[in-house]
Amino acid sequence: MRHSGYNRKLSYVVMAFLSLSCFFASNLHAAVEGKEDGNPEKRSLDDIETFIADSLDGGRTDMMEKLLNLPNIEVGKGVTFRPKNDSYEMTIRFRMQNMFGLTFNRNMNLTSTDAQVKRLRLRFDGYIFSPKIVYSIQLGFSSYDTEVIPNGNMNLIRDAIVYYVPSPKWNIGFGQTKIKANRARVNSSSALQFVDRSIVNSEFGGDRDFGFFGEYNYGEFDSFALSAKGSITLGEGRNFNSSEVDGLAYTGRLELYPMGRFHANGELLEGDVYGEKSVKMMLAGAYTFNNNAVRTQGMKGAILDGMHTNIGSYYFDFILKYRGFAFVADYMGRHTPGTSQPIIDGNGEFVYTGCGLNVQTSYLFDDKWEVALRNSTMFPTAEVQPYVNYSRFNQSTLGVTRYIIGHSLKVQLDMSYNYRSEVPAGLDYDRWMLRFQIELGL
Repeated sequence: MRHSGYNRKLSYVVMAFLSLSCFFASNLHAAVEGKEDGNPEKRSLDDIETFIADSLDGGRTDMMEKLLNLPNIEVGKGVTFRPKNDSYEMTIRFRMQNMFGLTFNRNMNLTSTDAQVKRLRLRFDGYIFSPKIVYSIQLGFSSYDTEVIPNGNMNLIRDAIVYYVPSPKWNIGFGQTKIKANRARVNSSSALQFVDRSIVNSEFGGDRDFGFFGEYNYGEFDSFALSAKGSITLGEGRNFNSSEVDGLAYTGRLELYPMGRFHANGELLEGDVYGEKSVKMMLAGAYTFNNNAVRTQGMKGAILDGMHTNIGSYYFDFILKYRGFAFVADYMGRHTPGTSQPIIDGNGEFVYTGCGLNVQTSYLFDDKWEVALRNSTMFPTAEVQPYVNYSRFNQSTLGVTRYIIGHSLKVQLDMSYNYRSEVPAGLDYDRWMLRFQIELGL
């Protein structure tokens, strides 16, 4: 980033100024007390000249050694520590999302008020021993992040994975992180155009899991490029730790970039914050087969009491960006291979089969203000419609974002309207939702 050199130089200047100030103060005190030999004023001037010559004219004093090894601090890139021998690197980041929301029924009566720290996370990234051995750790501390999962385990750990990265083209990893399935889930919640992800992703999107991960990348910014990603994981989601039934989850994803890759990892950021100078596009597809899943959403949801089933999830993504304009479409769904009957346990927990379509578009004005529209629709299969109490669920959202420092510091406001078709008589639901959020991250 263009500010990194400026930040480091500013750190040098500040530290040099503080050092000179301390030097002046100590020598002035010694002169007043009469503890300097000979002429105190002459001695002080000589020492100052020597200090400047050593420290600011290419010398390598202890002070300059410290200045040159200060941590690199950059908004959006965290605080990076690296020793002189380059034996390791650690970048510390944090971020928080403070959110306020109101929901209303069809008569515009207030039904609930939501005020919370939606997300509060601490992240550590870097390498150890060699730049080829990379690690990533992320912890969540808000009530939203630490909610106890159905088997009783805590949900504090979000990412804990180590990668072997022999080259930028490919890598393999072992640990817990996001399944590379659909775009909306792989996008960080800090890089969204709206206060939160869509209803389609909430139901059908993938999640984190523990296992083995691999990735291969081909091509650059100005030519055809592709990425192939895959994983073999436990299949029960983050922090589940162990399963009483056999069966794993297998995921594969292929991404195509006909006009070259997005700049600044634009495929992982909603909106055209970078401002692509030429048209950039991504077409992607993915599939997850979860063998003997014990949760209603595969890697998420309630536990099926005394039951397990095969769950297949499919994903298709499209992204287009050009000069502040962005368009995204996500199509995803879930089925239960081998049976057309609804999977429902004795407690009423069931597997939601069906599909969903999410479409959103936006434009960024003057690199500061963004207006975005999103329409999300879910289509449950006929077998599960009696359990979800609708044949179609549509949510339309208008969002406005003020970017201060990209996605690292922004203010967001969005308004949504919910509509469900063929709802049983007497069953009500929230129609309107208004949310305000501040995102801050280092």
